[in-house]
Amino acid sequence: MELTLLADEPAAAETVAKWYFDQWCLDSGRHSFEFVLENVTKATRRDDAPLLVLAKIDHKLVGAAELKLHEMEMFPEYQHWLGGVYVRADARGQGIASALVSEVIRLAREAGITHLYLQTEDLSGGLYNQFGFKSLHEVDSKGVQVSVMMVEL
Repeated sequence: MELTLLADEPAAAETVAKWYFDQWCLDSGRHSFEFVLENVTKATRRDDAPLLVLAKIDHKLVGAAELKLHEMEMFPEYQHWLGGVYVRADARGQGIASALVSEVIRLAREAGITHLYLQTEDLSGGLYNQFGFKSLHEVDSKGVQVSVMMVEL
């Protein structure tokens, strides 16, 4: 598996935006594809948020994850977020999500970030527990119950 940044492969933005739109917006009507694409294309920093990490196997794009700023309006005091962790269905179960999360955490530490937040629909915390994320809140986010979690870096 190869991890790279969207900053190094900007042509991947449309594929990632399609994944994100189909996964989190298509059925809910939360955002248009154009809105999602615009936000993805902003994630091109290399050493601080917003940035997007890509996962590839055999030169094929299989996943993505982001280091974001201020993801949830109801928590304006929470600055840095891990978000958009996505792995294509045919590539799941190979440790790709874990590798993406680990890489975003590494980049956040290198940027001097001390607290990293996320929201997940898996109210148990799922994958994020193994990285030390702890649940802070369980809230309704645009009609979906989510757990807001945090890890100190």
